[in-house]
Amino acid sequence: MTPFQLKIVTPDGLIYDGMAEELIVRSTSGDIGVMAGHINCVVPLGMGQAMAIIDGTKKYAACIGGMLSVLDGKVTLVPTTFEWADQIDVSRAEKSESRARAVLDHKSSADTDIRLAEARLRRALIRQSVANRK
Repeated sequence: MTPFQLKIVTPDGLIYDGMAEELIVRSTSGDIGVMAGHINCVVPLGMGQAMAIIDGTKKYAACIGGMLSVLDGKVTLVPTTFEWADQIDVSRAEKSESRARAVLDHKSSADTDIRLAEARLRRALIRQSVANRK
């Protein structure tokens, strides 16, 4: 496969800057795959698993929120949160899942608390799922 320039930058800093052969991320309307020669575009990101082929090896990550930009063959991923599978703290994700489920099980939780707990639960499940792909 022909490689392309990929840069992954989060609010915490640069995660990756190098060549990749393929990138698949979850957008707000479904998965999008990028390979060399992709048309220019800007896409809002949803919550889900990301997969990048770097040096012929598939690497998985939890990728949550942000945007993807493809401009003149350069791909920039700017997620709110991005964690490679081998860097995910599974214990922390499991605790977050438990806390979210406790809020959701509590019948008198406020609507705002329920929405926040649903998002927390979804992030925790994504992280756990991706961590299993190490």
